[in-house]
Amino acid sequence: MSLAAGTTVRLETVREAPPNGFILTDGERSVLLPYGEIAGERPNPGDLVEVFLFHDTLDRLTATTRKPLLRLGGVARLKVADAHPRYGCFLEMGLGRQLLLPNAELPRERELRPLPGDEVFVRMAHDKSGRIIAELAEEADLEKLTVSAPAAWFNRTVRGWVTRLVKAGAFVFVEGEALRAGVLGLIPHSEQTRPLRLGEAFEARVTYVRDDGRVNLSMRPRKEIGREEDAGRILAYLRGRNTGAMPYSDETPPDVIRRKFGISKAAFKRALGKLMREGVVRQEGSWTYLNDQQDQP
Repeated sequence: MSLAAGTTVRLETVREAPPNGFILTDGERSVLLPYGEIAGERPNPGDLVEVFLFHDTLDRLTATTRKPLLRLGGVARLKVADAHPRYGCFLEMGLGRQLLLPNAELPRERELRPLPGDEVFVRMAHDKSGRIIAELAEEADLEKLTVSAPAAWFNRTVRGWVTRLVKAGAFVFVEGEALRAGVLGLIPHSEQTRPLRLGEAFEARVTYVRDDGRVNLSMRPRKEIGREEDAGRILAYLRGRNTGAMPYSDETPPDVIRRKFGISKAAFKRALGKLMREGVVRQEGSWTYLNDQQDQP
């Protein structure tokens, strides 16, 4: 038997070694089971003990009878206990110690990295020295935890966690109706009302149930509701300007609209169209004016 950190094995108790703990063996190699790592009764010489193996602070392979939330090769959603700018995130793994998710696994932008309390989907692996670390779970890992979304989820508000950030948006794991199972999905950048962090919990609306059982989501309200909110935002902006005018219209580039109002060009045009149909505003060239003010820029 090869003893490796991150695995659960059954070892024979050789002897007690005060003041440290008990010496366990697989017949070839011995490890220490410290007194502080014993959950329950102490073993007797000759007893077989099921233990989880890890490296202690001195890099010695050590045993514990505590049950971890994650084992080598497994996948789990772990809570962030602490975040260190130099090393990465430290995750709770159920042993009274944390598992490191290195900076190399995290987004370059610090504002997109997990905060304490966030929960990330990870798998346990070894670093070059054989110590256990966390890696972000891949799509193939998460597929083992998922089911297909039912068609009835369309327009439903669901809860989930961000599993990975990509150019297209945020890949997410959505809470499913079945115990311990979820659904994979994507929230495109255009459907985010703010940038999402890795590991952040969110609520979003299902906009499309795909043939493969995955979902597309949006943090924005349905169009008819969003149009009212967006129109109110534009109107408040116009009324807050002394001239009652703004240099934004149907001709304004989408990136400018998103930076200024936090909405898409299509949403801006829908809201502006609503205000014009109601006679509240008018457009002249590349400017938009309140109808109850005649001041020019």
